[in-house]
Amino acid sequence: MANRGPSYGLSREVQQKIDRQYDPELEQVLVRWILAQCGADVAQPAPGRDGFQQWLKDGTVLCQLINSLHPRGQEPVAKIQASSMAFKQMEQISQFLQAAERYGIAATDIFQTVDLWEGERLGGRGERGRRDGAGAGAEPACGLAGKNMACVQRTLMNLGSLAVAKNDGLFVGDPNWF
Repeated sequence: MANRGPSYGLSREVQQKIDRQYDPELEQVLVRWILAQCGADVAQPAPGRDGFQQWLKDGTVLCQLINSLHPRGQEPVAKIQASSMAFKQMEQISQFLQAAERYGIAATDIFQTVDLWEGERLGGRGERGRRDGAGAGAEPACGLAGKNMACVQRTLMNLGSLAVAKNDGLFVGDPNWF
């Protein structure tokens, strides 16, 4: 998508609205939790939205996170491996998303792979992806607008909240984060 120019008019307004939904403070909380939950196997990301997106983009951190929320021997993602191939990275993200849904996250609260992998903030797509017929004035839901890092944050926030609520002894970190 490197050939896409700047957005104007309604597309720009929608992009700005999506940008305002991303919470840098929530990003810091999520990074602290993921680092605590996954342990020494996970490196610290570069600060900022782009660093957060690049950190999660290949799916390995996400798969380690979901595996850490399950007892040993019952991990939902059997094989986690870093890869530079796009389809392998997207496959790992997809495995995380499927495991998150099985863990208890509602399908409507789960981001789409494109939200994380392309890391764009809606660009020129406008609200075409909406299924409910709502226009640009409506709040985009996860999975409907696409390319939205705020949806990634919400999914991870919901996952952390659910892990705290399950109280099965597998959550690591401060429950007050969620």
